[in-house]
Amino acid sequence: MSDSCNSCSASGTCSGESCSTTPELTEAQKVSHIAKVIAVMSGKGGVGKSSVTGMLAVSLKRLGYKVGILDADITGPSIPKIFGVTEKATVNPTGVMPPLSSGGIKIMSLNLMLENEDDPVIWRGSIITQLINQFWTDVVWGELDYLLIDMPPGTGDVPITVFQSLPVDGIVVVSSPQQLANMVVRKAIKMAKKYDLSFYGLIENMTYVECPDCRHRIQIFGKPQGRAEAQRSEIPYLGELPIDPDLASLSDAGKIEDYQSVAFTEIGEQLTEEMKKSSALNPSKLNLKL
Repeated sequence: MSDSCNSCSASGTCSGESCSTTPELTEAQKVSHIAKVIAVMSGKGGVGKSSVTGMLAVSLKRLGYKVGILDADITGPSIPKIFGVTEKATVNPTGVMPPLSSGGIKIMSLNLMLENEDDPVIWRGSIITQLINQFWTDVVWGELDYLLIDMPPGTGDVPITVFQSLPVDGIVVVSSPQQLANMVVRKAIKMAKKYDLSFYGLIENMTYVECPDCRHRIQIFGKPQGRAEAQRSEIPYLGELPIDPDLASLSDAGKIEDYQSVAFTEIGEQLTEEMKKSSALNPSKLNLKL
């Protein structure tokens, strides 16, 4: 890395207005090109954000795009499990090679570097943020149309690092019908707005469960509020998703790519439309280099 001013972070991202240095690209960055970086966040835990991230990746892959997932939930990673990826990440002179899912989605997670998937990660924030930066600078992502970042709950160290150090193009927000969940989700939305980031839309998860016999819908967590929340926060509304036992069982089996859902297909298509609109409004964000 080249010399930098005192305001430059360890990742090479500078916050000093007078700094004119350009960080030297790593070998991994030189061979990688990512067109769009999408952060999937909620602020609230337990709303199914990782499942939504996984299915968004699957939907985009089915539409013919090259997709990767950066699992930024360092202390509670679940992406490798739901995709059934057990192959460990390997290292060569160029950088860290992310394993592929059965459907060809590139996945990088700390769990792919641990000896056992249930080994705890007992790290302080400074080490975690350093790893997030390395997942960006030292992983050989190659050619990707979309890199989805599965964000952890909260508005702390990891979201700050992602928003300050990675070129995030836009955000997908995941909520659920509970008023408590929506209150916390609004915190995450307000945080992202402080960084002047674009929003591709809000997805409301767990809106209902459907009886397999009579198809009656039961709203376990109350009346859906996603559309109203999106309007309140002035962001697009991408749609609602049910609680589906099939998704849960396939995720436990590591076969999320086998899941079929009309709702997810429609949301994936809607997401691509919102990204096209955003690109038209912000052409400078197209074809970002790692």
